[in-house]
Parts: sequence; C-alpha cells; structure tokens
Amino acid sequence: MSVNNTLTRAQFDEVMVPNYAPSAVIPVRGEGSRVWDQDGKEFIDFAGGIAVNCLGHCHPALVGALKEQGEKIWHLSNVMTNEPALELATKLVNATFADRVYFANSGAEANEAALKLVRRYAMDKFGAEKDQIIAFDKAFHGRTFFTVSVGGQAAYSDGFGPKPQSITHVPFNDIAALEAVISDKTCAIMMEPLQGEGGIIDAEPEFLKAVRALCDKHNALLVFDEVQTGVGRLGELYSYMRGDVVPDILTTAKALGGGFPIAAMLTTKEIAAHLKIGTHGSTYGGNPLACAVANAVLDVVNTPEVLEGVKVREQLLRDGLNKINDKYDVFTEVRGQGLLLGAVLNDKFQGRAKEFLVAGTAEGLMSLIAGANVIRFTPSLVIPEADIAEGLARFERAVAKVVAG
Repeated sequence: MSVNNTLTRAQFDEVMVPNYAPSAVIPVRGEGSRVWDQDGKEFIDFAGGIAVNCLGHCHPALVGALKEQGEKIWHLSNVMTNEPALELATKLVNATFADRVYFANSGAEANEAALKLVRRYAMDKFGAEKDQIIAFDKAFHGRTFFTVSVGGQAAYSDGFGPKPQSITHVPFNDIAALEAVISDKTCAIMMEPLQGEGGIIDAEPEFLKAVRALCDKHNALLVFDEVQTGVGRLGELYSYMRGDVVPDILTTAKALGGGFPIAAMLTTKEIAAHLKIGTHGSTYGGNPLACAVANAVLDVVNTPEVLEGVKVREQLLRDGLNKINDKYDVFTEVRGQGLLLGAVLNDKFQGRAKEFLVAGTAEGLMSLIAGANVIRFTPSLVIPEADIAEGLARFERAVAKVVAG
C-alpha cells in the first residue's frame, strides 16, 4: 500500500481550523482491531473511533455492503425514498419499542431532531407554556447549539452568545433534585443511560424507574440518548433493554454505521405524527450508501453470538485492568458496562488521564479519556481475545512508565 508521506501533522496546523489537537500519529490502514500509521507502526485499537467502529476496521460484511451499494445508487433527496433506508428502518422498528424512524448523519443531528420533536409535541398537545427540558450535569448530547446547551457541560456551550432557553440541569442519579424541578411545564427529560463523556457513569436502576414515573406523572417525554451506548456496546442491542424502563424517543448513531456516518431517531407512531411534512429534514438523512452499511452492521451485531461475546470481552478487559491496578495502584475502580469501560484514577494520579493515553499511544495502544480522571476503553465488539491480551500488555507498559515518572 502506497503512503503519501508528504502529508504531515504539521499541515493540520496550516490548513485546518484549530478546534482539534490531533496526535502526531496519522493512521493509514486498519484491519480488525489493528491499525498501522504512515511509518508502518502497529497499534491495538481500544478506542474504536470513540465507540464507532463496532466491528473494527474494514470488516468484510461492511466493505461488501459499501461496494455493492456503491455500484447501484449513492444519493437521493428525500423527495424519494430508497430501498436500503426502508430495509434499515424496518429492522430498527422490528428490533425495538419504536414504530417510526427518522434518519440523520450524526448523534448531534439525531438529538437535535429529538429535542425539536419534544417541543413540537408538547406545544401541539398542551400549549406553548410546556417547554422545559430537563437534562443532567456532565451529560453530552452533541455540538449543535441546541444539543450542546442541553448537554450538562458549560465549557462546551459558553462563549457563543445567548443559549436556547427553558433548559434545566440537575445532578445525575439524584432523584430528589429531579423531583424539585420537574413540573407540568416540563416537556421532556433527556438522558444517557450511561454517561460517556461525563466519566462512564451508569444510571442506577431506581433512578431510571423514578425518571420514567416522573415523566408519566407530568406528561413529559423520556428521551434516551443512546448514541454511545447503542448498537451492542453494553451487550444488548440498546441499553434500555437491560431493564424495564422504555423511553418515548431513542437516538442512535456512532456504531450504527460502523464508521460510516449515519444516525437515527426512534419513536412511537403517536409522537412521530407531530413532525409533519416540512417541520424537519436532512439532505443526507437516509442516504442509500449509509443505510446499506448500517443494514450490514445490524445483521452482524444483533445476533446472540456478538451480544454475548461483548459480555465475555468485558470480563476479560475488566479482569486485565484490575490485575494491572493490583500491581501499580493507579485506579479507584473500573466502571461502566459491556465494552464501554472507564478506569478511574485515584488521588495520586488526579488530572493525569491524558498522560496515560499518550503513554499508551507510544506503546502502540489507542485508547480514550472521559474527562481528566478517567481512561476510557471502547474497542470493537468483536475484538479477538488475543488482541485484548496484547492491548492490555501494552497498556501495562504505559502505566509502568507513567508511574515511574
């Protein structure tokens, strides 16, 4: 494979807007859970493009779907529908609580659609006064101005002028705080069943039940942002399937296309009816190429073999991280579910998560962080067990270097 070594990290600073600070590594090829950079250095991928590459890199089923559809039709406006979109929507409806599907390109767009829908639904049914959206501290729902305002991290939403109004934030897993602010003016509660960017914090079962009950009491809709937790990440097709709480609206993206941009908002027939013709749209939403790839993703992921395999791999990864911690004493806990795990740094290493990430990269391991104190791992759902072992060995070498100073 030819590599254009005239393209360097330095060029990023010359031609790109400086809102990112990418590492010096420029990957050029991937296969399964291994990636190679311009110099031929190999990496084990425990990051998965931030929980996107659910089947690793260049999975044959996804490559085949893309090639096959690429020789048929690439794009149609939503003046027409297309076969891959109809097939995908049918699979999502058959596999979930939902009756209706809206396609978009990213998690932020799916969440934007959900937020507009809850406001429109409340206005149509109860009037303009019912407009409050409740969300949670440390939440992350996207980077559009509406979604970033609903997300509970002011650092991402400050500095852009007046924010959308009637948005209230409360601490996650705090039933009393939620009870104190919800009222009949609340149109929706939006939440991640397991907060990703906020530090890998799982919603407690009793909290979820309380949220559902409060929504029902006040005629508010419950929106689950499953952009990161969905498509098998926690060992179920969607996280809500772990318990008894069913949302009114669910958003899904990231892993839905296995690396090809696609997202969806799922809801019931009754709620969907309030997005009438012309009220919302997306040029690329339901794109045939994206939907063809997503169909292949669902066909592979939504099987007992893969979903049960996630739980096996979770235990291997969790056990390995705990063994490293027994030796080096750097974490307070390994939290999360499935293959969305976070190693939480103890008091001795507060604020140093990025040092572990950088040291891991030097050892040939791709990982993530979730805030300054959590090292995040979101590998492929089908990562070979041998790659888990090798990735943990590389991570242990990185931990040893950070500890040694």
